[in-house]
Amino acid sequence: MAYSNATIWGAALAAVLLASTAQAKTLDVAAGPDAQERLQTALLDAKPGDVVSLGAGKFDFTDGLSLDVDNVTVAGAGQGKTILSFAGQKSAGEGLLVTSDGVTIRDLTMQDTKGDGVKSKGADRISFVALTVEWTGGPKETNGAYGVYPVASTNVLIDKVTVRGASDAGIYVGQSKNIIVRNSRAEFNVAGIEIENSTDADVHDNVATHNTGGILVFDLPGLPVMGGHSTRIYGNQVVDNDTANFAPKGNIVAAVPMGVGVMLMANRDVHVFDNDISGNQTSAVMLIAFSRSFDDKAYNPLPRDIVVRDNRLGRNGWLPSLPGGKMLAQAMGGSVPPVLWDGITSYPGIEGPAPRLYLKDGPVLNLNLAKPGAVETAKPSVTPSLGTPGLPERAAVVLPAGQDKPAS
Repeated sequence: MAYSNATIWGAALAAVLLASTAQAKTLDVAAGPDAQERLQTALLDAKPGDVVSLGAGKFDFTDGLSLDVDNVTVAGAGQGKTILSFAGQKSAGEGLLVTSDGVTIRDLTMQDTKGDGVKSKGADRISFVALTVEWTGGPKETNGAYGVYPVASTNVLIDKVTVRGASDAGIYVGQSKNIIVRNSRAEFNVAGIEIENSTDADVHDNVATHNTGGILVFDLPGLPVMGGHSTRIYGNQVVDNDTANFAPKGNIVAAVPMGVGVMLMANRDVHVFDNDISGNQTSAVMLIAFSRSFDDKAYNPLPRDIVVRDNRLGRNGWLPSLPGGKMLAQAMGGSVPPVLWDGITSYPGIEGPAPRLYLKDGPVLNLNLAKPGAVETAKPSVTPSLGTPGLPERAAVVLPAGQDKPAS
């Protein structure tokens, strides 16, 4: 019988995959003395397909950890059962840095890192599942900036993650593409969940509560990847975001007003729908232009192609943390409308049509600012809604086969 080249190569590939699977092993690491050295050694010795299994108990570290081997799973015995404590960490880096592809971090808790909790950089198919990152001393400026922090990564899954106490953003995805953030909880952070300079993100079925701001979608200038677009925010509970801003001065998020539910800045094609948004004293949804100076002529500082529709809005906007916010709320009968737009439709040196918006969930407060910060010349107006329907919504994010499995 004759065999085609395709058949021969297919059989060879299947044999290689079978051999690789057969060789995969579990590297067990228990809590106790020398946990730092034993775990880092396991991460260095791991081969593709291996599982680094951490037993129940508390692991104490004095330095950060790193993983640069593809297709490795780091798994604990469960959130709150396997605890990686970095309270004694001497360096200011992250707790765990991942720079390889096909990695899953799951079923464990990380505490009190000096820098970020767990970070992936330049990774493809990176998954954070059933993971807790927290700073046990509560909200403090000296806490690490980010809890879960994939940057410059592709095919990102964040599922059943909890982050508490980050001094910038609890769950942060930056300069990345093809992202799902779901079934997670962000509380007592400055920004609960932030999508920044990223493309194609679905943020759904999460709880963002007791942060300074609940869910943020930004695009910033001066970064290696800009032009963020195409984010869907839906099915979330964005409630009671009431923590005073504790970000270090100078950080972008240090300017986020306390009590914002969803904040959109300088990003494109963002759809906010089917969320429960209440208990946010400044605004349910805020749309603003980037207000700092920048040199990049390709950067567009305006929010555009934005849809806010069919959300369930409770009490919001009773005490806006904005210049003159208290007086504005009093003048409007005790609270400002739930959707706030700065009203900036053009920017010097930026060419193109005025931003397209469809803000169905009014009333909408249009501050009518001529430019960022021009509050003294503004003449705010209120409309039942703003814009017209018809802005197209993109399809759902789809992750590679095998990555997008529900967390057990």
